[in-house]
Amino acid sequence: MNTNFRIEIFYSPSEHKTYSGELPGGIKGEFGPGIRSLIITLNHVANVSEPKIHEFLKNIGVHISRATISRILTKDTDVFNQEKAEIFREGLKATPYQQIDDTSARVNGVNHYTQILCNPYYAAYFTVPNKNRETILDVLLCGNEKKYCFNDEAFDLMKTFNVSQIWMEKLSSFKNKIFSDEEMSRKLDCVFSLNGYKTTKKKVLEACAIAAYHQSTDIPVVTTLLSDDARQFKQIASHHALCWIHDGRNYKKLRPIVPYHKEKLEAFLDRYWDFYGELCEFRENPDLEIAKQLSTKFDQLFSTITGYEQLDERINKTKENKEHLLKVLVLPEVPLHNNAAELAARAKVRKRDVSLQTITDEGTKANDTFMTIVQTAKKLGVSAYQYIFDRVGNTFKMPSLAQLIREKSSLS
Repeated sequence: MNTNFRIEIFYSPSEHKTYSGELPGGIKGEFGPGIRSLIITLNHVANVSEPKIHEFLKNIGVHISRATISRILTKDTDVFNQEKAEIFREGLKATPYQQIDDTSARVNGVNHYTQILCNPYYAAYFTVPNKNRETILDVLLCGNEKKYCFNDEAFDLMKTFNVSQIWMEKLSSFKNKIFSDEEMSRKLDCVFSLNGYKTTKKKVLEACAIAAYHQSTDIPVVTTLLSDDARQFKQIASHHALCWIHDGRNYKKLRPIVPYHKEKLEAFLDRYWDFYGELCEFRENPDLEIAKQLSTKFDQLFSTITGYEQLDERINKTKENKEHLLKVLVLPEVPLHNNAAELAARAKVRKRDVSLQTITDEGTKANDTFMTIVQTAKKLGVSAYQYIFDRVGNTFKMPSLAQLIREKSSLS
């Protein structure tokens, strides 16, 4: 069905100008907010590819080109991009912890990574070329300029990253100074040769960037991060909690053939998940005395010697992560698993299954933005279609998702 709008036109003889009446709100080009919202919803909520959207619209009598569908999905998304930024900022403030995960992505034939940050109130997506610590910090800085600080924490981190004492002494002249990205590059070029010691230089950059981030006052700083055991997630936050489900999967990777080894693995896994159940109960009813008992029980459980070499090695690796796996004993609000981030990552994977890749940076940004809005709306119990229609139609009758995050988190 086509709608014909008749707009009044006035000519001013004194000004020699013609004035035209405005179209109703939300009308842009040949299509109104209904079709445009439907296209966005089909693509980002129902995971329908652009060719299939074109086929569907053609079958119901809508004459529209594939290029127009692509423009509706990728152009003029500033309102939604701003909403995503607000969602992320409010989400960072909503809980004392954040969950993080990543999954692979493709942009115009080049491998990228989508970083997912979330908690019970939101999920935000950021597709980036790398998945190192500095990239994650770029995401957490919410668009603010990255800075580098040579304070005590930075030198402690350098030590943790195995930067040699010789280099730390050479860098000591920068103690308690803060540099911009450009200034930091110049300073390090003076200390290190221009193209040499790349690994050491990278470690110094990471250490100083993390130290500066922890001192930030104009953005919500993440103090507790829950993730799997991937290297790039370590040291980002003051507290790093590890996922028990991820750790448990390592035991499932063992494939014993000898019956004795099978028995030992099954018996240990029974004890492993029994202990996990006790941690779940503790999280519901935290108690200092029980926390001490669980810490002692952890040491006993993961000091087990079974005689099955691969299993004993795996048990020892779990024991080495005691501080991070038992973060719940000091911060009971932190979940024991990272399932929320994994489910958010799965939504990205399903999207990738339908649309293999994005082509332009503009399209990649739009895809991240709408995935953030759709998945956040889902968590908040908001109809993604109604929300998109409200914004596309410029009515703004529905409260922003950021406002809902703020309200719901304050009630909790």
